[in-house]
Amino acid sequence: MATADLPGPDSLLRRTLGEWRIGLVAWRLLVLQTADPAVAAGMRDFSTYRAHPWRRIEHTMDSGKRLFFSDREGLRREVARLERTHRRLAGTDEQGRSFTASDPAVRVWVLVTLYECMTAMRELSGRPLAPPELEQMYEEFRAVCFEFGLSDDLFPATAADVPAYMDRTIRERLEYSEPVRYLLFDMLREAPAPRRLGPLKPAWPLVRTVAAQVIGALTVADLPQAFRERFALPRTRRAALLSFILHRGMRVLMNALPEHRRYRTPPAGVPVTPPPSAASTDRSSTPAARSVRFPVPRRRKGADSRPARLRTFFHQVLDQTGDGRISSVDLQAMAHNVCWPLELAAEREAPVYAAFETWWQQLRTGMDTDGDGQVTCEEFVTAMLTGIDSGPAYLEQGLHVAVRAVFHAVDTNGSGHLCADEYRKVFGGSRVHLAELNHGFRQLDHDGDGRISEDEFVRAFTDYFTARTDNTAGSQLLGRP
Repeated sequence: MATADLPGPDSLLRRTLGEWRIGLVAWRLLVLQTADPAVAAGMRDFSTYRAHPWRRIEHTMDSGKRLFFSDREGLRREVARLERTHRRLAGTDEQGRSFTASDPAVRVWVLVTLYECMTAMRELSGRPLAPPELEQMYEEFRAVCFEFGLSDDLFPATAADVPAYMDRTIRERLEYSEPVRYLLFDMLREAPAPRRLGPLKPAWPLVRTVAAQVIGALTVADLPQAFRERFALPRTRRAALLSFILHRGMRVLMNALPEHRRYRTPPAGVPVTPPPSAASTDRSSTPAARSVRFPVPRRRKGADSRPARLRTFFHQVLDQTGDGRISSVDLQAMAHNVCWPLELAAEREAPVYAAFETWWQQLRTGMDTDGDGQVTCEEFVTAMLTGIDSGPAYLEQGLHVAVRAVFHAVDTNGSGHLCADEYRKVFGGSRVHLAELNHGFRQLDHDGDGRISEDEFVRAFTDYFTARTDNTAGSQLLGRP
């Protein structure tokens, strides 16, 4: 396929993908993609979707915006970043089959399911796209896919060929694996409260139970018939009625709303900008390193605060996959979550991944007592306390390497200092009040010049891990305990 113009603001692709009601088929899309054995294996071994589902979904949505609502420069930058990420996702699945996220057939499946879900959204709403519209949107879609460098032979030739491609792939390649079952029936039942829920968080246990039932039933009802038949997922009358009401109701609502209210992502797209500058003040959109956000644990007055801090750090920061153990995958996920929102170029991204791998090798060498390539919480706490008490070199060989890499990644303008806004990028989030962040920044800014040097930054982390009380500045990285 020759290079074609990318879809513009008035394109059918952007207007369809940008509507709020695309959310009705979002879970359906995840299930279809995850049913590919390679995707399922990658999720099982590398993804943080169990421990951090909302962050994972946010990253997926952000990537979609960059792919389908950017100009060619932004699109190519996002494709290159995805390729670097996917090269790291490879291994052997539970049946001994090798897999890689870079497999062209797998990548085509993930892309085509997005197009198919857009057409399904229109069909389920009672207003399916006419054949000429399907072809138009497919051509716009393929113009974006061209930048992935995948063979044309792997894609359905035309929009009319997509249904046969879907049916054939479902029947010949897809599997009903544990990640698929988890997405359909358990993920929402176990998910923590979204960070934007605000004062409604206390009601989340009830809300998620209802949401899990509704989304699960809707997703099963909306899945392709071939998928439901192959994996014995019946479409009940109640689920079919739910699908009818929601899809048609949302169509009527969207048509009644003013143009600027209809879209989650405006068709005009997102401006192509360089990586966020140090002057950025939007904490929610560029939380550069949520993976290094340290909650302050509760403890008994007068007790050594280090064990409680280390346990909290293990469960809420290190254990990215949520399986109760840490491995190289968890440390690489932390690096990913530093790099992803900053849109770092390859040459700036590589040192971050290398630094976290260095830290993991130190942790593994000193803590993996049974040689299984994983570290439990108690192994971590015990070895960390022993290492800390042995001397400063222990932290310098692992933690400090990663911390310095984070500092340089967040210091996007290369000033050698972090200002208050950059500090909020590292430690900000819904769990921390802005006043507490400002307090923590002032505590670390020893000379009061409104910025934190690299040495001050590293010293703060050292204090957080080594202080036996909560009186040091480093113990107040998130404000007052």
